[in-house]
Amino acid sequence: MLNLKQLVSYICLFVVVQTTNAQLGFSHELGVIAGPVQFRSDFGSRNEGKTNFGNSGIGIGVVHYINFSYRADCNCYTTDTYFNDHFKLRNEISWNKTKLNHLGEWVGPDNITPDADRLRAHSGVATNLDIGTQIEFFPKSIRSFQAFGYKLAPFASLGVRYTFSTPEASTTYGDGNIYNEDNIYSFWYRDPVFLPTVPAGEERPYPIDVSPFSHWSVVSSVGVRYKLDKLSDLMLDIRWQYYFSDWVDGFNHQLNFNQNNDWLVWVNIGYIYYLD
Repeated sequence: MLNLKQLVSYICLFVVVQTTNAQLGFSHELGVIAGPVQFRSDFGSRNEGKTNFGNSGIGIGVVHYINFSYRADCNCYTTDTYFNDHFKLRNEISWNKTKLNHLGEWVGPDNITPDADRLRAHSGVATNLDIGTQIEFFPKSIRSFQAFGYKLAPFASLGVRYTFSTPEASTTYGDGNIYNEDNIYSFWYRDPVFLPTVPAGEERPYPIDVSPFSHWSVVSSVGVRYKLDKLSDLMLDIRWQYYFSDWVDGFNHQLNFNQNNDWLVWVNIGYIYYLD
């Protein structure tokens, strides 16, 4: 079975081969997208509803499509092949930001311990700029959709992003220094209760680092286009994005329930314009 890095390599190779072999003159589309982001990070416990739905942000982006079914240079259709009539190449620059807090049972009003206070006082911000490309597959004919054969055109996509992350972290506990271990949840740093393989008294790597960095991520989405007129569509897109890092939120603790890298779900609405 392919792992994610192998999958990314095959996607990149596929895109390069298709765009290299393609003739010049394909038509282009431009658009804007925006919508809510649900960021899944090390804040809170895994599968905890209050944390997952409470830590939501916003995303915006600019998209560019290469439409293989139509040639702008001659105002004519391209060779009628399955690839040309069912695939588009989507390039994108997008930005998302999510404010993060600890929510749920561990910070409930019945928890009055110092560690619960440390959790309530800790917050963060995940901010990411993405640049990348993806292949979109349309089960129905792209030509028929452009000719008003039907109003709705569903699609699915898969692609890669190069991500620039600039996380933030803060606390209102103690002296307000997030790098003072006395101000953070003790189990993250010193106590081996949740990590029985860690000898008593041994310290783990500090779980907070807000240094800006860059990394790769993979995206997959499903969506639908609605034909407005000859030169414009509305788009609804639901995206899953998995980062190849667990530091996107500036926070990476080593407790047992931290088993995944950071990821997000983004529901966006877009407007697409066909360049004549």
